[in-house]
Amino acid sequence: MANDKHTPRSGKSYDAEPFMDTGPLLRLYAARWVLLVAVIGLAWITYSTGSEPWRAAVVFAVILFATAFLPRRRKVTRLKARAQARRLTMVPDVHMRKLAAALPDPCFILDRRGIVRFANAPGGTIFGNVKEGDPLSFRIRQPNMLAALDNVLDGGPIEKVEYSLKSHSERVYEAWVTPIHLSAEPMGGARPDFILLLLHDQTEQKNIERMRADFVANASHELRTPLASVIGFIETLQGPAKGDIAATEKFLGIMLDQAERMSRLVSDLLSLSRIEMKAHVLPDTQVDLSKIISHVADALAPLARDQNVTVNMCACDDSRWIAGDRDELVQVFENLVENALKYGQDGEKIDIDCKKIVDPADGQLHYAVSIRDYGQGIPTEHLPRLTERFYRIDVASSRERKGTGLGLAIVKHILTRHRGRLLVNSVSGLGSTFEVRLPVADSDDL
Repeated sequence: MANDKHTPRSGKSYDAEPFMDTGPLLRLYAARWVLLVAVIGLAWITYSTGSEPWRAAVVFAVILFATAFLPRRRKVTRLKARAQARRLTMVPDVHMRKLAAALPDPCFILDRRGIVRFANAPGGTIFGNVKEGDPLSFRIRQPNMLAALDNVLDGGPIEKVEYSLKSHSERVYEAWVTPIHLSAEPMGGARPDFILLLLHDQTEQKNIERMRADFVANASHELRTPLASVIGFIETLQGPAKGDIAATEKFLGIMLDQAERMSRLVSDLLSLSRIEMKAHVLPDTQVDLSKIISHVADALAPLARDQNVTVNMCACDDSRWIAGDRDELVQVFENLVENALKYGQDGEKIDIDCKKIVDPADGQLHYAVSIRDYGQGIPTEHLPRLTERFYRIDVASSRERKGTGLGLAIVKHILTRHRGRLLVNSVSGLGSTFEVRLPVADSDDL
């Protein structure tokens, strides 16, 4: 096998490549075609002018000497160096690409003309299948984003803007436009060689902020309204109605209702707060789901009689063990059954069923407890928002039935802690079905 290493008789090894790379013979060999053209040219000039051949030989000897011994660039010519420098400012190197590809957020590398030179996997589809070589400005329509790109391309500092993308649902991104200079010490105001555009999804955070603001506003409103009513009646009893026994009895009854309403609201708020604090702590006890359902049905039997509603228990006799917190699960089914009795009383009956199924969401065994009423049902447009805090389909009807607007939100948070789910199916005019799915306990005899 050929080997570039040669070992002389002294036993010391050396590498022949550096010697050949810088030797005069290699230089002459590399310039052989130029020398051949020089020979032909000198011969033609000597023949056409009739000059003496030795003159041409001297010129050729000078050319050979200059080619063999005068210093020159080792790797590339100046022209190639300029071309390579231009290429470096147009195409990001492999390290820059690997860094951008490793980012979990959508990321783009643009050249100084705003043309996409690299897009990682999350960024490849965010603007509709952006490809390398596409001007990004053709895909972006928001003026604040375009202005940020122009400012950075003109040598400005890092820009941060909010970018909204509307497709099936609105997504909000925090866009960072960062200049990249290849030189170690770029001059102030110098245009960057590349632009790094990074989009960080802020949709969930914005939704949480909106929900927090809505929660504070709704809670303040729900407490302020009955409190203002109580204060108003107290002022009336202290003033115009002072000493009026009939007015006093009437106003005291209204004040009691408003105070109870505030008490229910505060109780639900505290309950929701406690549940959220334990949201990531899995229950460590096992409870019999059938006994919980039977207990709830017995506890709400007086309400069912008052509403003239019959409660039908279907297949809820056998023991069904799950990992759960008994008090929280009682609260779940009390809320759901009580809602069915209050809002489905037109159907004069509700059905409670419990069965074991394989949940298609994870392929695991679950107990599915369904509470079905035969009332007016829920319009389809309201179903996605039922578990939001303080969301009501009919505010007046909810308050008339002493609802706080937090019942289903509490149900959702409890089921989340128990790794369960709430499914709602309703047809307007035909009633509603609320189904709770809870994973079967490992110790259950399957």
